[in-house]
Amino acid sequence: METREQGRSARKHQAIMEAATQVFMERGYAGTSMDDIAKLAAVSKQTVYKHFADKEKLFAEIVLATTDQVDAMIELVADVPADAASLDENLNRLARRFVGTLTRPQVLQLRRLIIANAEAFPELGSAWYTQGFERVLDTLAATFARLADQRLLRVDDPLLAANHFAGLLLWIPVNKAMFTGSPQHTEADLDRWAAAGVRAFLAAYR
Repeated sequence: METREQGRSARKHQAIMEAATQVFMERGYAGTSMDDIAKLAAVSKQTVYKHFADKEKLFAEIVLATTDQVDAMIELVADVPADAASLDENLNRLARRFVGTLTRPQVLQLRRLIIANAEAFPELGSAWYTQGFERVLDTLAATFARLADQRLLRVDDPLLAANHFAGLLLWIPVNKAMFTGSPQHTEADLDRWAAAGVRAFLAAYR
């Protein structure tokens, strides 16, 4: 009986998390109420409060839960073969998947949501950056250091090189999306920006 109750509770918890994610993304923090979340999750407001003490704690949990999604990205940036003959091809493949993943609509929505509430919840924004994007940059820095050890790149500061690489790829599509409210690029745009970013990076670091 206890196991059945635990299973039911876990399902309600997940339903609340999914509903909260959707409503926060659509309406922002200030525009979201616990009533909205309860209605979408098909549970009572009392049930929402049973799982989450208040809206702030629920918001923090759904934001930090998304940092688990960077694990696949970390595996991607760690897996660049040390092969001089195919360095351009390998970095282009990495760049295209990197920019494609980080410009998905939901990722951009989440970024905008966190930035919009950074002043109200600075510790949450810092935690999301540290546990998410910073982990990716640290892994990318380690990859560039490894390629430098193999004499495929010239890198004095691997973390700075990782930031340069990410900046070359993300500056255009992310800024356009942040200022206009939605993605403004096509797949062809991402192909072109990824290729151009890799050329610029290799011109500086090869």
